[in-house]
Amino acid sequence: MSFFNRNKERIIVTAIAIILIVLIGVTSTERMALSKIEMVIGNVLTPIGKVSNSIGKNISSFFAGVKNIGNLKEENEGLKKQVAKLEEENRSYLNIIGKTDYLKNEAKILEKTSFKLTSAQVVGKEPGNWFDRFTIDKGIKDGIKKGSTVVQGIEIEQNTIVEGVVGRIADVGDNWAKVIAIVDETNSIAFINLRTQDSGVISGSLDGQVTGYFFDNKADVIKGDKLFTSGLGGTFAKDIYIGEVDEVIDAEEELMKKITVKPAVNFKKLYKVFIID
Repeated sequence: MSFFNRNKERIIVTAIAIILIVLIGVTSTERMALSKIEMVIGNVLTPIGKVSNSIGKNISSFFAGVKNIGNLKEENEGLKKQVAKLEEENRSYLNIIGKTDYLKNEAKILEKTSFKLTSAQVVGKEPGNWFDRFTIDKGIKDGIKKGSTVVQGIEIEQNTIVEGVVGRIADVGDNWAKVIAIVDETNSIAFINLRTQDSGVISGSLDGQVTGYFFDNKADVIKGDKLFTSGLGGTFAKDIYIGEVDEVIDAEEELMKKITVKPAVNFKKLYKVFIID
């Protein structure tokens, strides 16, 4: 084996060391121009430096982007929470606005009523468009009894609030009760016409319409007459507002005067009611 082959690695290392010493010596003094060797080495190393610098910048930008993504995620979560809070507040405001008339009537009826009233929330209803049969959150523990009259505060005239009949308690448990409304076909109410004191009976129907008749087929009745419970039969408390006469039908062949009634209570919207003790 030749001398070069035996000492190949040592020769290469020695040559590189000599070249580096020469370069250090050449570049250690101030000169106006670079040597050819420096130019060659510079031409080789400059692109490599640019690539290395570019890679370094890209890596820095990548990790900065990752950090920004984390910050954006936190900000996004914070914004979602703020939006959810604002939506909840908006629902609360709309809920209050939607119940403004009811809340006003409720406050006034509690001030002026001569009855002992127990308030209750409506917590359920049977299928259908009407609150003809529904459940409230008060029961035996609250003094609620089967057969009690259920009412709501109603504005009968401007700034005149009275008890409007909703229905009656049909069944009662420890902390719940079921109400059958006057629009239900099983309910019948004896009434009196406030204007003329003529009396009769009304009842509900499957379509939520309230109809009835006067005992006297010659009774004086006109559209808009106000009807109140008469207390006859003891099914409902006396002097509770029912609603207005909406239509008068003379049924001479049946020897009676029929009417349709517009209930004072909106049976498509019921939130809270009162039970007369």
